[in-house]
Amino acid sequence: MIRYAKPTTVDEALALLGEDRWRILAGGTDFYPAQGSKPFRDNVLDINGLAALRGIAETDNHWLVGARTTWTDLIRYPLPAAFDALKQAACEVGSVQIQNVASIAGNLCNASPAADGVPGLLVLDAEVELRSAQATRHLPLQEFILGNRRTVLLPGEMVTAIRIPKPAATGTSTFVKLGARRYLVISIAMAAARLVVENGIVSEAAIAVGSCSAVAKRLTGVEAALRAQPANHALAAAVQSAPMDELSPIGDVRGSAEYRQDAAREIVARAVLGAIDHSAGGKVAA
Repeated sequence: MIRYAKPTTVDEALALLGEDRWRILAGGTDFYPAQGSKPFRDNVLDINGLAALRGIAETDNHWLVGARTTWTDLIRYPLPAAFDALKQAACEVGSVQIQNVASIAGNLCNASPAADGVPGLLVLDAEVELRSAQATRHLPLQEFILGNRRTVLLPGEMVTAIRIPKPAATGTSTFVKLGARRYLVISIAMAAARLVVENGIVSEAAIAVGSCSAVAKRLTGVEAALRAQPANHALAAAVQSAPMDELSPIGDVRGSAEYRQDAAREIVARAVLGAIDHSAGGKVAA
């Protein structure tokens, strides 16, 4: 017999996860399309009653984003400029109706290479909080997603929060998405850039690209090429000559591997220049 449960506390949810195998239902925006016309065969654990997992909070060391926090919640919440790339990505997640119900943790657990939220979280050094009835652990986001539709979640575990370390919530950031049309499109390539500028010099750079490898990647070679450089439009040339060895794009109906490789370099340059413009006084329109 297939079971359905809608717990009202996290402890209740974790107890249920510890006693049986469940398919977790959060916003449901990927849950039902992935099911298609197939009959349900998995137990369904509906976590939409867990009010404790929705919302954003600030502690001494972290910004905490609850697993059930929606993209609309994120867009509307007052956050430092370092989160601008993530807010811009939030505006690209489907339609407004999708943004109103889709959860940030669901975007991660779905583990699509084209998940819009991942690059913006990577440049914030995001950590994923995983809880079971027995333990809590924290993993860097880059260690949580293993590949297309694969994560390190163990039986009995669920994502309860995303944590952003305070040192990474500094500087300014921008997100750039390339698709076949302006709205409601799966990314061909996307990039997030976060820069910290001190006295006109880039002191810190965090760059991530999605849809150009099995999982979104930080580009360490580009980051190194940007550090200690004057914060001006000459940074675009630094991006064009920097290594991007982390990328391994594939060809599909949306674009060839070669096109994605070239496009990634261009949108990274645009994201970097956008972050520079924001540091000079611009403001993201969320």
